[in-house]
Amino acid sequence: MKRALVVGEDAAGQRIDLFVGQQLALSRSKLKALFEGEKVRLDGRKVRKGHAVGKGQTVEVELDDAPQGPVADAGAPLAVLYEDDALVVVDKPAGMPAQPLQPGEKGTVVNALLARYPEMAQVGDDPREAGLCHRLDVETSGVLLAARSRPAWEAMRSAFSGDSREAVDKRYLALVTGPLADAGEIDVPLAHAGDHVNAVLEGGRPALTRFSVRARRGEYALVDVQLVTGVLHQVRAHLAAVGAPIVGDATYGGRPEPGLGRFFLHAVSLGVTHPTTGRRLHVESELPAELGQVLDRRLPDRSLADGAA
Repeated sequence: MKRALVVGEDAAGQRIDLFVGQQLALSRSKLKALFEGEKVRLDGRKVRKGHAVGKGQTVEVELDDAPQGPVADAGAPLAVLYEDDALVVVDKPAGMPAQPLQPGEKGTVVNALLARYPEMAQVGDDPREAGLCHRLDVETSGVLLAARSRPAWEAMRSAFSGDSREAVDKRYLALVTGPLADAGEIDVPLAHAGDHVNAVLEGGRPALTRFSVRARRGEYALVDVQLVTGVLHQVRAHLAAVGAPIVGDATYGGRPEPGLGRFFLHAVSLGVTHPTTGRRLHVESELPAELGQVLDRRLPDRSLADGAA
């Protein structure tokens, strides 16, 4: 069986073996066998396993067996912020993966979506997507968008991967430490440096993040972040690059926070043009209680309307 995988914006610059492995939930031994057997092509050409893929390219993989799709899991929590016949917006908790990586895996947002919207099993290019239009890191909470039909999914994926910086309005709330201007833009290329991790390097993918500080106390700052482009770990890598890593984010040098088992990053709102009505859709998520408790300790005199973008 042959699978065709189109490289989205969030995967551009990634090694082709890592891209294939993540998309198809394959083991290292299986990946090795595929490349040694010359069963992977990039836009019809043979490439080495360390070759970087680009946005819009097609990776063809010849598989012996069809990959197993995700299973419905009625026991997985699902907090729906908005739904209609085309779209579903959920409030992803920290610690819950967006999608399964292995066949039969449960407890992800996708498993929960399939239990409530079984028609989404056929939506997407990857059997494990089940309509997801974008991703959030496991430890990031907040607004996550999925589509209930193929046309809606294609429209949303086009918006997320398109060149228009106004098509999708993604806003986050982050607590950082270190010197940071009151407002500004971080326009620094990002490149993959190992599995799932981005580093700020010359010659990386263009990435643009806008920010403004909402409140300060000592070394701590509560920051509103607008993600203009969509590179893996962009908010985390960009804030660390300017010397203000996110609290609790050990991967990027963030300061540990006692009692907080995650990093302080919340997807607070998402704005998109609805694929059916053509109207602007704006959905917000309230700040989780555990993050509010951190703010009570670090910024007790702040002026904050939880959940505001």
